[in-house]
Amino acid sequence: MSAVEVGIFVQRLRGLMSEIAAFPAPTIAAMDGFALGGGLELALACDLRIAASSAVMGLIETTRGLLPGAGGTQRLPRCLGVALAKELIFTGRRVNGMQAHELGLVNHAVAQNEEGNAAYHRALALAQEILPQAPIAVRLGKVAIDRGMENIPTQDRLEGMAAFREKRPPKFVGK
Repeated sequence: MSAVEVGIFVQRLRGLMSEIAAFPAPTIAAMDGFALGGGLELALACDLRIAASSAVMGLIETTRGLLPGAGGTQRLPRCLGVALAKELIFTGRRVNGMQAHELGLVNHAVAQNEEGNAAYHRALALAQEILPQAPIAVRLGKVAIDRGMENIPTQDRLEGMAAFREKRPPKFVGK
């Protein structure tokens, strides 16, 4: 691709990642094989992640002289914390499914089966657990969690933070 084509491609990828992250229903990534670079960023754009123990994942862009950031890496510090996110990006380290689970990169790690689709089956089972729940409550729960990760500009939030600093009970006013 030319430099112009690369720019357009990356913009489209960022848009896709944003659309996946903003999708109103829970999204689940199942990683049964390799999820390197953009593949892992795609999984990071999802709400939940399942990996087979034998899956291999990493943000390997720096090993190729590239920059990560199609969109999924913006969610990485929320999963791991800033220092660990930076370590994975700076080193380009690859981790297997079990290591990813220990790091908090994935919700579940499962032993791979002979068919090579164990993560897919665990993701389906997780979706079946979510499915009977009240759809509006699940959707709004996702919104509340996603927005809760941002600074909510309310007087009550400001009062709560001030009360914490001042070691006093907050006086919320509902604004």
